[in-house]
Amino acid sequence: MAKFTVDDVKRLREETGAGMLDCKKALDAAEGDFEQAREIVRAQGLAKAEKKAGRETGEGYLAAYVHATNKVAALVEVLCETDFVARNEELQAMTKDVAMQVAAMKPADVDELMDQEFIKDPSTTIGEMVKGLSGRIGEKIIISRFVRYEVGEE
Repeated sequence: MAKFTVDDVKRLREETGAGMLDCKKALDAAEGDFEQAREIVRAQGLAKAEKKAGRETGEGYLAAYVHATNKVAALVEVLCETDFVARNEELQAMTKDVAMQVAAMKPADVDELMDQEFIKDPSTTIGEMVKGLSGRIGEKIIISRFVRYEVGEE
């Protein structure tokens, strides 16, 4: 039996957003190795997101970011399956982070954006972040489009 505590399970849950049972199973599989358990939970979330790929996305959320200089701004549309998830604070926070990413990194299109390292956490890409949230929430989530404005650019 792996050696880990209830606090380890709680910490893994807080860091990953995964369910308690999933965290316990990951720690068991990793024989108490916290980093390995975190990777197991992340991989499970990505797998869950892949299973949802064929679902319809009829709801969504728009987020805007305006840089402190008021010379760069971005608007991002994220689609999901239900209005309940569109109102989810975690989805809304992620969408705002993606709008900041668009303003800062100037991706040419959604595919390029999805491959970019997240500016707040370079250990993950935007695509992995979206898939991870999709796996935790249990719905298909996609970044459908964005627009970026910069003063003086056409």
